[in-house]
Amino acid sequence: MSRLPSRPPGRFGPAELRLALAAPRPAAGLTSEWRLVAGLRTHTRRSAEPTSGRTPVVLVHGLAVSHRYLTRLAVALAASQPVYVPDLPGFGLTARPGSAYDVGRHAAHLAAWLAEYRLPPVCLVGHSFGAEVAAALAARHPEAVRALVLAGPTSDPAARTRRGQVGRWLLDALREAPWQVPILLRDVLDARPWRVYASLSHSVRNAVEADLVRVTAPTLVLTGERDTLVPRSWRDEAARLVPGGRAASVPGAAHNVLTTAPTQAAEAIHGLLSLTPTR
Repeated sequence: MSRLPSRPPGRFGPAELRLALAAPRPAAGLTSEWRLVAGLRTHTRRSAEPTSGRTPVVLVHGLAVSHRYLTRLAVALAASQPVYVPDLPGFGLTARPGSAYDVGRHAAHLAAWLAEYRLPPVCLVGHSFGAEVAAALAARHPEAVRALVLAGPTSDPAARTRRGQVGRWLLDALREAPWQVPILLRDVLDARPWRVYASLSHSVRNAVEADLVRVTAPTLVLTGERDTLVPRSWRDEAARLVPGGRAASVPGAAHNVLTTAPTQAAEAIHGLLSLTPTR
């Protein structure tokens, strides 16, 4: 396990909040677009200027949220990589199907999204519940994934119940930047509380270990050092399950490491890509 350079996580205040809530308006080099994917109108926040010849980075959001809280990381990456942040079915600005998708259905939709965009093998970065989706996609479609980053992957078998996850999340919330709250409220309203609850139920029923052992892409498991949802023991176990997997932590950050420490996260992603041969 490696510990990334020690410096305080980035500031998250009113300016960062305005940027996160900007879509669908263009902002900081990011634009919005919609495409019909598997019959569902799917929103993607993406870098406006293509960087040809570079591996695309696809950011996959977690439970109850959307592209919004990943905006700062997308901006940090966009200077050197093409970046795409799709909203999963039912979340953010994507259309809302009548039922909440489980991990497998989200992974299938994301695979269809990749086919629609005709991207070369990508660096797939999933956070929290999105890490479960990313692991499922990488396990089932290895040809589509050049590198994999699992940031704060849920859920730790030691607390794989709705009560266990909510309890850990409440504790983690005390360690997060408070300006993230308006983003969460907006995202929950978009998704509807029933979908959030159903998605949590899908998460705690998902045996992510079965996907981790099938991943073949070079993989980094990244967490905040103060993350209560994903303690060190589960982070290290998740990395051990992936053949050749590595673990790293960001000092000072809690569960939303991609939101509050985008510079460190971008450096970790670039570091993984520098060690990964192109296909």
